[in-house]
Amino acid sequence: MDLPGVGVWSVHLRYGDQAEAAEAAAELEDLGFAAVWVPDGGGPVFDSVGHLLAATRRIVVGTGVMNLWLHTPAETAAAHAALSAAHGDRFLVGIGVGHGPAADLAEPNRQTPLTAMKGFLDALDTAERPVPPTGRVLAALGPKMLQLAGERARGTHPYLVTPEHTRRARELLGAGPLVLPEQTVILCGGADEARAIGTDWLRGYLARPNYAGNLVRLGFAPEEVASVSDRIFDALIAWGDEDAIRRRVEEHHAAGADHVAVQVLTADPRAFPREQWRRLAAALNP
Repeated sequence: MDLPGVGVWSVHLRYGDQAEAAEAAAELEDLGFAAVWVPDGGGPVFDSVGHLLAATRRIVVGTGVMNLWLHTPAETAAAHAALSAAHGDRFLVGIGVGHGPAADLAEPNRQTPLTAMKGFLDALDTAERPVPPTGRVLAALGPKMLQLAGERARGTHPYLVTPEHTRRARELLGAGPLVLPEQTVILCGGADEARAIGTDWLRGYLARPNYAGNLVRLGFAPEEVASVSDRIFDALIAWGDEDAIRRRVEEHHAAGADHVAVQVLTADPRAFPREQWRRLAAALNP
């Protein structure tokens, strides 16, 4: 499964009104997006994937990402087999280890993220109907998880990263595996509007050690991360008009990304950003 161009990462397609989610997914396909990605914060994620697959004809539906502590390998493999049989080779299982405290609560033996991921992949490989490496990608930020993504999956779907991280991922993985970063964007008139929409959202993620540690590896100072400095904000969130968003997506592609999953933030986080998706489609899917 190859993924060209640009896709849409959306919490709305996962947790919003499901009738509108189906309608929006069909429109995103018609607008030329190559994939839609949905998160997994609990609940029946495979039902949501099936709902989106049924609403579309060609587009890939990916989990961005499925939390391995919330689903068993047997459940995951069975869902992948059933959805692939019903809808063809359009379900890409993105798998992640989760975030610090939540993972600790779900995992009493306190395995390292790398050990937990290896065990989950081993179980997928030995399931009654295995999920093949080509049908899965890993949420990989650090070099060891990136290496595992190249060895045991189709590639990586990292969240909240910069074009520099994309460059390093491509360098480590080489030419074969897919690099499919998420890129958060805000269509707005200026920095003040962007920061009003995105700062608190970003602060919540940067309180998590995996994202904070990744930024330090990329050369940002811990104080910048803790304070959500302007430099951190601008590195992680592309904001401005359509041209500004397109330039950031092009930076990821130039750095080695096969596909970029665009997540739109707006002043109303509950509303589907359908007008913004339409504007971005005209700029990103010529």
